[in-house]
Formats: sequence, structure tokens, C-alpha cells
Amino acid sequence: MSQSSSSHSAPTRTEAERLVAEAVDTGRLSRVAGERLGAGLVDERVREPVLEGAFESKRRGKGVRVSVSKNVFIPLTNLCRDRCGYCTFAKTPDDPAAKTWSLDEVADAARGARRAGCIEALFCLGDKPEKAYRSYRDWLAARGHSTTAEYLVEGCRVAFELGMLPHTNAGILSARQMEALRPWNASMGLMLETTSTRLRGKGHAHHVAPDKEPEIRLRMHREAGELKIPFTSGLLLGIGENVSERVDTLLAIRDVADAYGHIQEVIVQPFHAKPATPMHGAESLSDALVAGWVALARLAMGPEANVQAPPNLAPEVLELLLRSGLNDWGGVSPVTVDFINPEAPWPELAELRRRTEAAGQRLVERLPVYPEDLLHRKDFFDPQVHAAALRLADGEGWARSGVQVEAA
Repeated sequence: MSQSSSSHSAPTRTEAERLVAEAVDTGRLSRVAGERLGAGLVDERVREPVLEGAFESKRRGKGVRVSVSKNVFIPLTNLCRDRCGYCTFAKTPDDPAAKTWSLDEVADAARGARRAGCIEALFCLGDKPEKAYRSYRDWLAARGHSTTAEYLVEGCRVAFELGMLPHTNAGILSARQMEALRPWNASMGLMLETTSTRLRGKGHAHHVAPDKEPEIRLRMHREAGELKIPFTSGLLLGIGENVSERVDTLLAIRDVADAYGHIQEVIVQPFHAKPATPMHGAESLSDALVAGWVALARLAMGPEANVQAPPNLAPEVLELLLRSGLNDWGGVSPVTVDFINPEAPWPELAELRRRTEAAGQRLVERLPVYPEDLLHRKDFFDPQVHAAALRLADGEGWARSGVQVEAA
């Protein structure tokens, strides 16, 4: 894992074109090429060939399709033991905004989402709050649970039985906990964010966040692979990491994908400073740089990978992102806000379709899993989840148009 600042010099345009062409033709981006191109992204003469090459790579592997998942966001609890320097989601029990959802609230959200035509139930929650807060441990115990992960199983079961397909992003889970969730989840995920252990140091973004230790996060990636769980990962841009660390993060995700074949998508998510956080004064990356890193993610992961950039975090430059090699917008909800970034509203799906198609691409709706896994990797799913997903899919594995979602 890279710990030091990047010392690689930016290439000339001619060199950049050569490095990009090699990556497109081989479907791989080497560490040295990634660091040199990454160092040059601030220069349009380097960035443009990177964007062009990434778009060509995407075209070869994915054609003109760009997918989106219509979801409901269920933040089961916003209590969290971590204190990341950029986060406004995590709360303490004495905060008036602290909330843990009841199973009845989960059921109500699932029913409303069904009526709105949603398929994915995105469970996102704080990491291991029971380790930090006695009052929350007591709350769990009163309901027969010792961990948040046990309660999460119940929440996912409720959503699944009401006709939704859950995708869980719950922070660090053990292999046993993921195995318990598997009968109710179509997919799971954990943003790797960064492989930089440097950012765990005092004054950095992950200093007071034990669950952001890179090796712990990579271990969960590997254990999900051993369990054959379709898994989402990603890179968080702009939290203090340098060029070498960004490239290292992408290559670490690629290594896990190569080993297990279960990484279903790679998200490239930009950090935006929020008030009342330790990093409130930090400067965000420019939209041009974000697009450049989406493009490098495509070149690093190859033409067949699914590369995602959230449209609500760069709403003014969707057309630029569409040039960067992404083939997925992620989850977009017509019924709930993005609880992680509540200041960033989702685009209207009709507007997202209009802008995607105006850029010469075609918007398609997907399930929480991609067609290649759903149709060709039956072993990646619990049988009841696989059967439920197939009922909601068309013959190509995309979400069936106008599907009536019914409770199982």
C-alpha cells in the first residue's frame, strides 16, 4: 500500500495517448501508467486522451447502455462507532437526529417503494454502534439481538418478503454475518474508499474510525468472494489521499476481482465538504478531475467491469461523466433522499434518461445485481433470492419494464 506522496511526473500528450492506447488494447492499466496519467489529469492535454480511451473501453465492453437501479434508501440506524472527518450521517444516541428504524417502519418503506415501482431496498447503516453505546446495546437486547448485524437480518427479511431485493451496505461484517444475510440479499457492498493507512493517522480523515483500517476492509472483500456474494466496492476521492494511493486503491479492488470474480461494480465517489465536520474547509476535486478518475477506474478495471459515478454528486456535468467510461449511475430513488449526502438531491429519472440519451447512450433499469451475474452465476445467490430476482428480470437480465412487484 502506498504511503507517500506521488513522485511521478505527468506525461506529455503523446506519451499519454500511448499509455491509454496500451490500456485500452490490453484491458489493463499498470501501476506506473496509472500514476503517471493520474499525475497529469490536471492538464487537459492528458485528461482528454484518458477520457477518450475510457469511453472506447466502455464502448467495447458495454456498448451504449448505461444502467440505473430504482431504489428505496433504508438507513436502518445512523448510530456509528466511527468518526470519519467528512461524515454527517453518523450520530450519537444523545443527538436529536439519532434514529434506528423499527421493523414496522422498514415494512412501510418497502410497501411505499413497491407502489413507486422500486425493486432495490438499499440498507445503509452505521458501523457496530453496539460496541460504543450501552443504551443501544440495551435497545437491541430488548428485541432479542446482541448485534446490529442480527437486527439487520430481520430488516432485510421484512423487505424481501414484501417483494423487494435488498442490497446491504452495513460497514464491516464478518463472514458469518454475511452468510446470515445471504438468504435475504441480492448483493452486498463496502466501499474500500482508500488503501492509505496514512489517513488513519492523527489529523487525517480516518483517525477516529477503526473500521476504516484498509486491511480489515480488504479482508471483508475477500470473505465476500469466498462466499460468492455479488459485491460492490469503490474509491472515495478527495479525503486527503494522493495520486499513488488512489491508483493503489483501484488496483487493490482489481486484485480482489481477479481472485474471486464477485466485484459487481466499482463506484468512484467524490468527497464534498460538509458543514460541522472536521473537514468542513477541505477543497473538493474539480468536476474535471472527478471525471478523469472515473476514466482511470475504467482503464484500470477493464472493458467488462461495471463502473459507477453517482449523478447527484455532480449534477451539472452528467454529460462529462458520460464521456468518462462509466456504465452505471447507481441507485436513484423516487421515494427517499440520499441519507449519506442529503444536501444532494437525486435527479428525476426522466431527466436522467433525457440527458443520458441526448449524449448518445441508452438508459436501462437494472436490479441490485447485473445481468451477467444473475443469468450466468447462479451459485452467487441463495436459491430463493435468485428465483425472486429472475421473476423481476427480463430475458436479458435487466429489470422487467412495468413490472408489478409482488410480495413473496
